Amino acid sequence: MVHSLVKGQNGPLSVPRAEVSVRLAAPADVSALLVTESGKVRSDADFVFFNQPDAPGVRLRPGTPASLTLSPAEIPADIAQVRVVITLDDQRATFGQLAAPVATVADATGNLLYEYSIDGLGSESVVIALELYRRGAEWKVRAVGQGYAGGFAALVTDHGVSVDDAAEPAATNAVATPPAAAGPRVRTVPGEAALSLEKRAKLDLRKRAVAEVLEQKSASDIRARVVLVIDKTGSMLAQYRNRVVHRVVERMIPIATQLDGDGTLEAYLYARMFVKLPDIAVQHGEQWAQTFLHLGGIHEGIDYHALGARNEEVPIMRDIIDSLRPGDLPTLVLFFTDGGFAKKREIAELMREASHLPAFWQFVGLGKANYGLLRSLDELEGRIVDNAGFFALDDIDKVDDGELYARMLGEFPDWLRAARAAGITA
Repeated sequence: MVHSLVKGQNGPLSVPRAEVSVRLAAPADVSALLVTESGKVRSDADFVFFNQPDAPGVRLRPGTPASLTLSPAEIPADIAQVRVVITLDDQRATFGQLAAPVATVADATGNLLYEYSIDGLGSESVVIALELYRRGAEWKVRAVGQGYAGGFAALVTDHGVSVDDAAEPAATNAVATPPAAAGPRVRTVPGEAALSLEKRAKLDLRKRAVAEVLEQKSASDIRARVVLVIDKTGSMLAQYRNRVVHRVVERMIPIATQLDGDGTLEAYLYARMFVKLPDIAVQHGEQWAQTFLHLGGIHEGIDYHALGARNEEVPIMRDIIDSLRPGDLPTLVLFFTDGGFAKKREIAELMREASHLPAFWQFVGLGKANYGLLRSLDELEGRIVDNAGFFALDDIDKVDDGELYARMLGEFPDWLRAARAAGITA
């Protein structure tokens, strides 16, 4: 006999093996948290998800969506509860936009024991559906239906899963939060599922910081090509040796996930000459940085010495400008340099030419230097719209993500409105 549960209701679970699955009208991940009496995991190994499908007594089985097999007798004695979680793949979507998901519990032969229609959800993209818990020597199942408007990062940090980023506070959980308080919608792109739990949680926090900036600027629906340009000159030696540029790449990837159509980041290195590198996909960011961020040598067939060791911005800027067409979708150029820009007249003319094209240039100074022309871009005359911004960071590692993304993206939406009004971009 199937028992239909309502929120908060519980029932006995006396079978040696239980199969937990969900039915819903959108792609989603199913996962499980094994928690102690304190409601926290003992370690990251107690989170069962796509990249870590097994824990003692709990196994994630692939499917659409996946399901969980639980063997209560094999679950460690200090685990008090197993919480079953549903996470929508597209975090722009919410459960309130869909028919209520249904969580089911069956025995090993497929006989349905419990069914729970999780109604009352609104702005959440993550929900704890069911909880299997100890009551003395027995196990029981409870209908939970607790939504987390903060998303994946809020869920894992609230349950004690470590996120190795002390500068970023954990999001707080919100139960049945009304849409007005739900926070920004955060976009998920292909490849995120391949990340480790820790990396995905860190990425989620950074994506949320980007989404918050865009929402504050009424720009949440923007789609844009995102181009990253990094200085490879000799004066950048310390930035490469100390892996600052590696961390720059890591922190620019979340911008692409929220703006670019497929979530990838177009990338260039430049000095006297330049090279266009393979696009950076979210799941390969660390490997990409290890492979391509160098000052010298030959890597993946690229002669880094041949690129030179001094600044020459005109060729790389010319190449990007030549890729732009009036009326195209907007482009955001994230241009990191430690200065130079000696050909001021030529660069000023390029920026005037570029003002007629659908791109905004955000220049960022790395380290203490004399940035000359870059500091006066806002005053550059002869442009149809203000198409560039600049700020310098003495130490980018001391700037938290909220501030960094606010500065990186603060002028882009304003330029986009002006460019659309002028018929420059779609």
